[in-house]
Amino acid sequence: MSSQPQLHNEAQRVASSDAGTDERTLYDHTSDDEGYDGRPSGELGERDHDILDSEDERERLLTREDGGKGILGRKGSGVKVGKWDKKKEMKERRKSGNEEASALMYEMEEGIGASSTSFRSRRSSESDEQRLLASESQRKARRKSLYRRIAIYISIIVLFVVLLTATYNLSTPKDVKGAVTMISNGTSLFAPTTILISLDGFRADFLYRNLTPTLNQFVQEGISPKYMMPSFPSVTFPNHYTMATGMYPEAHGVVGNTFWDPELQQEFYYTDPERSLQAHWWGGEPLWVTAEKQGVRTAVHMWPGSEANILHQEVAYIDKYNGSEVLPSKVNRIMSLLDMPGPKDIGASANEPRPQLIAAYVPVVDGDGHRYGPNSTEIRSTIANADAMVGGILAGLQQRNLTNIVNVIVVSDHGMATTDVTRLIQLEDLIDPEELEHTDGWPLYGLRPKKDADLHRLYDQLKERTKGNPNVDVYLRDEDMPERYHFSKNERIAPLWIVPKTGWAIVTKDEFDVEEGKKKGEVYHPRGLHGYDFEHPLMRAVFIARGPAFPHKAGSRMDPFQNIELYNIVCDSLGLAPAPNNGTLRLPLNPVGLHSDNDDAGNHTPEDPVPTYTLSSSVSSLPSQSNLASMGFDSLSSIAASASGLEDTSPSLDHEAPSRPTPPSGGKGSGKDELKDKQGDEEASKEAEKEKESWWQWLTHKADGVKDWVDGFVHDHVPQGEGEEDKKKSGGR
Repeated sequence: MSSQPQLHNEAQRVASSDAGTDERTLYDHTSDDEGYDGRPSGELGERDHDILDSEDERERLLTREDGGKGILGRKGSGVKVGKWDKKKEMKERRKSGNEEASALMYEMEEGIGASSTSFRSRRSSESDEQRLLASESQRKARRKSLYRRIAIYISIIVLFVVLLTATYNLSTPKDVKGAVTMISNGTSLFAPTTILISLDGFRADFLYRNLTPTLNQFVQEGISPKYMMPSFPSVTFPNHYTMATGMYPEAHGVVGNTFWDPELQQEFYYTDPERSLQAHWWGGEPLWVTAEKQGVRTAVHMWPGSEANILHQEVAYIDKYNGSEVLPSKVNRIMSLLDMPGPKDIGASANEPRPQLIAAYVPVVDGDGHRYGPNSTEIRSTIANADAMVGGILAGLQQRNLTNIVNVIVVSDHGMATTDVTRLIQLEDLIDPEELEHTDGWPLYGLRPKKDADLHRLYDQLKERTKGNPNVDVYLRDEDMPERYHFSKNERIAPLWIVPKTGWAIVTKDEFDVEEGKKKGEVYHPRGLHGYDFEHPLMRAVFIARGPAFPHKAGSRMDPFQNIELYNIVCDSLGLAPAPNNGTLRLPLNPVGLHSDNDDAGNHTPEDPVPTYTLSSSVSSLPSQSNLASMGFDSLSSIAASASGLEDTSPSLDHEAPSRPTPPSGGKGSGKDELKDKQGDEEASKEAEKEKESWWQWLTHKADGVKDWVDGFVHDHVPQGEGEEDKKKSGGR
């Protein structure tokens, strides 16, 4: 019996010892080197095991004590521990354990009871943090690498799609207005096709000289105005490029046949490829570039400016200028282009496509107009030759059953006026050439003073010296240049201009001494000139069109218009979207009537500023204009046409175009118009002597013949000897 109290006392002693230990653990932090502050998790785990072992030991002792009592209690009178007492004791132990855990957590958070192991535990924590940071950094690096690879893959895919799309677009012809309507001529399918023919220097009234049966019939079959106006200045290169771009010369930059560019410090000279075929001279977008950009293949035959690589656009066919090419060769060239296989024909080739736009340049009328004058006998045959060439083209279309399939447009760039020694102005009488740096143009003169400060002084001087001469005007580009000229908004235009009236010309003494020429009765060359006011009747050009793009009543007449409108008309005939330009006229054209409504040819022949010929006084024996009018003829040329019938209107096509002019070697001299440079000083002198002799013989013979014919007509009122006059006319040249 004495063992039970001993066991009970031992259990109380162990519990008291554990309680003391717990109390020291909870409160005696300063003397405990194994405190919890900063302890690593392994050390805390060992402490937990110690606590659990103590709990187990207490439980074991209590169990032994209660068990003894239980054994003895059934037979003895010992104290019994009931079920509710055990539960109460377990709750108290759990509560004590929670309080101990809270105390331990408090020590860890507040750093109470830090011992020598705190430093080691902090180092361990820092190491753990570094490992965590390194791991996070590696994860971020892996993510970045993944994103980078994804971006590269996406870029490759996008680039591939872009390249594929670009390749498709480049290899597929662009069609602005959708599917192209193809028309069959019985053997081949033709897309919309237009032939544009330019007859350089073909004056509008040349149609009323009974020399052009083909063109007159063409007028009655198509649509045309009485005339088309050129642009200022009315010279070849600016106007051909205006027709090709729809822009005024001041806008496209080719402001003359010759001019100086102050920014480039270069001179443009139209007959010198080294000074005219660089792309920087040519602004705007010409027809052949517009067409090729939109998938319409183009052939350009000698058109001014076509040999320059404008906008770096490749053109299917470019025929370089050849001044010696005969007119039948031009007809054959155009027909050979139309005979090429179409895109859907057997034998079609991408390298040799059939063009839909053919632009051809014909210089012969301009050449002979300069050489002989617009009212000469020689120009009559040249006009007839050009008419026959157009007839050859129309006949070729008819043979191929293309008359109602292919559009044909015939135009010219300007007219022509007769020159005379009595209408020359000496430049040196107006201004000192030593004060000028550059002179541009001709027969009008653009002046660039050496000193900008002298500009207004020279202007005032010119105004003073020309105030008594109504045949010349003086303008400052930036102040009083007529607005209708559209000739001021470009630095390539000289700042000071002398503009003669139509038929007049300004010359230097090196070119022609006016005083000496008048005294000696010399003939001034060239015999014909242009470049004057674009609205003057002698500068009028032609426009005639026929084809499926012009579904108007035959012989339709429209109001006159300026040549800036041609670009849009040609674009519309081919279904092209025009580039920006100055024109406003679009297809369909609006006729105002028929040519047959008021077909009075006399109203279309402008009055020339001088008599037809002024080579000798023998001209006085010829009938006057008033006498001719009273007899029912408009001019001497009308008499010749009436006397010779139709024989003179159908010459053979063996006329050679004049050779291309040779430019001066200098870069600062004044540029002259076409034939002045074509002849050269030596050639011009020989030509003048030869022409004077031939004209003298011809005039002597013709004057007698015409005088006899007129006398017979007046006396008998019935034409006599008409057949013999025919023979004289046919052999008179």
